[in-house]
Amino acid sequence: MTTSWDDRYAQRTQRMKGSAIRELLKFTEDPDMISFAGGMPAPDAFPTQEFTAACNRVLQEQSEQALQYGSTDGYYPLRDMIAKQSRRYGIEVTPENILITSGSQQALDLLGKIFINNGDRIVVENPTYVGALQAWNAYGAEYIPVPFDEEGMITSELEKSLRSGPKFIYVLPNFQNPTGVTLSFERRLQLIELSEKYGVPIVEDDPYGQLRFEGENLPPIEVLDSQTRAQDGCYSGNVIYTSTFSKTLAPGIRLAWVIAPPEVIQKLILAKQGTDLHTSTFNQMVAYEVGKDGFINEHVKTIRKIYRERRDVMLDTLEEHMPEGVKWTHPQGGLFLWLTLPECVDSRELLQQALKFKVAFVPGVSFYPQGGHANTMRLNFSYATPEMINEGIGRLAKAIKQFIADSTDG
Repeated sequence: MTTSWDDRYAQRTQRMKGSAIRELLKFTEDPDMISFAGGMPAPDAFPTQEFTAACNRVLQEQSEQALQYGSTDGYYPLRDMIAKQSRRYGIEVTPENILITSGSQQALDLLGKIFINNGDRIVVENPTYVGALQAWNAYGAEYIPVPFDEEGMITSELEKSLRSGPKFIYVLPNFQNPTGVTLSFERRLQLIELSEKYGVPIVEDDPYGQLRFEGENLPPIEVLDSQTRAQDGCYSGNVIYTSTFSKTLAPGIRLAWVIAPPEVIQKLILAKQGTDLHTSTFNQMVAYEVGKDGFINEHVKTIRKIYRERRDVMLDTLEEHMPEGVKWTHPQGGLFLWLTLPECVDSRELLQQALKFKVAFVPGVSFYPQGGHANTMRLNFSYATPEMINEGIGRLAKAIKQFIADSTDG
């Protein structure tokens, strides 16, 4: 008798959805396709020589440890390096406050695993990172979206959302994915104040914070929160912070980290043990070898220079080619900007037109937990070369103009 697999799946699989971004990556295999879809760093910025040297050192000098199982919380020297870097930004943490994860996506999944019960409410920006929605949908999360403008989450609209007793607030304060917008200093302070007032913790997702290439640096929410508390040498604040080496070293090593109070780290460790035992020992040791002498801080300067040039090219070509009625954000860092199209344009339908012009993007509707806003899209400027950006935006503008013309004729 043949098994009917549909009757065997757990109920949670009904809430699982494929990533719109992952689906679009297949188009990058077409050599004629110019893709603004993935959130991929520039491959020409990867520190290949440093990785080669670090791999050789690790294998020659520490192979017995590097190729062996490791502790769930992560390679101690790497955690200590992250703790020292965090202290330079003004927050007192120790390695015991840090868990190394297999990318930020695993960090989000583990947070869902330990915090979210079926039906729990999560406050999110509207729009928000689609990977977080994908991670937490399986745990039965419900979302309370808070409106968004050029200064980030509109925190004056937040209080009514907190009265319903959400499990936590999820925010990407720096060069947000998908919009590229940064949460203003005043709103960071208001967010912390409201979080404290209602006893609702904050999950601060900060993969892009070091990639500012314009404007004034703003302190992480984690730092501002810690400054309001008496420190005892061990972080015990109201903010859980996540970041990654994917944007400052390379995404292929799949290394990220969580900073949280020790009791939260212990729960995350238990959750991670049931997932993958531990993050790759070899990858952690190599990343430590690459970064231990301050290389990352210098390397980030190179990345910023490359990304600023590409952002500027994209902004200039948008200004040159886009028809009237198309608006876009002006990110001060990160990897993305956000387009708002005339109301008559559904970006999901536009994508099919754009693919014929050999250019790809991510339709905006995927980033809204309750749908809608079909006339939006996300563009990535970090991956394509300036020449490709120039050509690709020209193609995209032609696709938009043709779509609008066809809609008007219809």
